[in-house]
Amino acid sequence: MQQIISFDHFNALKDAEAHARIRAAKEKLGKRVVLLVHHYQRADVYQHLDLTGDSLKLSRLAGETDAEYIVFCGVHFMAEVADILSKPNQIAILPDLAAGCSMADMANLAKVERCWRELREVLGTPDEQVTPVTYINSAADLKAFCGEHGGIVCTSSNAPKILEWSFAQREKILFFPDQHLGRWSGYKMGIPLEDMMVWDPDQPYGGLTHEQIKKAKMLLWKGHCAVHQMFQPSHIANWRKANPDGMVISHPESAFEVCQASDYVGSTEYIIKVVKEAAPNTKWLVGTELNLVNRLAEEVKHEGKLVQFMSPMVCMCSTMQRIDPQHLAWTLENLAAGKIVNHISVPAHEAALAKLSLERMLAVS
Repeated sequence: MQQIISFDHFNALKDAEAHARIRAAKEKLGKRVVLLVHHYQRADVYQHLDLTGDSLKLSRLAGETDAEYIVFCGVHFMAEVADILSKPNQIAILPDLAAGCSMADMANLAKVERCWRELREVLGTPDEQVTPVTYINSAADLKAFCGEHGGIVCTSSNAPKILEWSFAQREKILFFPDQHLGRWSGYKMGIPLEDMMVWDPDQPYGGLTHEQIKKAKMLLWKGHCAVHQMFQPSHIANWRKANPDGMVISHPESAFEVCQASDYVGSTEYIIKVVKEAAPNTKWLVGTELNLVNRLAEEVKHEGKLVQFMSPMVCMCSTMQRIDPQHLAWTLENLAAGKIVNHISVPAHEAALAKLSLERMLAVS
């Protein structure tokens, strides 16, 4: 195997040259590589995709290919899921290791384990009373924690069904890291808001009394998505004044009040489907990541549809933005030269437990 090509040779590349080198490296690699590009990815990277979708869909599709290399243009936890669900001979790669997820970082294993110890102090046997549920937007070790403790993973589309399964196992749910998805999903199941308590991992016992913990049906980790946190009910109210015939669709990572004020709430795949299948000349206010909204607006404008980003402030997934044409060219040229960079490999024991929680989810949903 040849010596690694330093990124320094790529950092100053003009975009046009980076694109040309990406295409050349992809052509040289052929079917040995598959390029996964998440819906939220920037346009200059999105154009090079082999497969697109949300994180779980992409990981499952990659595992169905014969590609030797899975290059995930997303964020770190997505590449971990790809590594867990892909074939043993497939190698998952993240073009820039700095592409993380601020929401996923809000729950780490040390804090979740401390939470579990505190629940044991209050409840006695959390493994018999609490089902841990982690959103797929989380690190592999938290998926492994759920696998070890009889828990499960959920996505933004299957969360209500996963909660049903979880309550069938035990009377309470610990949901992390996104409180908003947990709250909206619980609300749709008919759980009163007062029975869903926010667990602050930086406070003893989550900032809750023992009585609150015992009463709660769901303990919602104090975490959120920085992009979806931006959206406000006032944005929807202003839109409706200007567009009384317009429709509002939001991602369930948005605040409860935003979801409640929307006409439709669902995952990225759901948002794309609803808007694309809507009648011509309809107007849509969309509460999710900017790159997706802009791309969707372009794809449906020939039908006379108006698609507008919910927030008046411009905001995209800044960590995913770290993957640029220069990093992608660097990654692919190294692969073409026989050198693997930024290999994402989940330790075997952790991967086995994480896969257990993912397989529970797939079986349920």
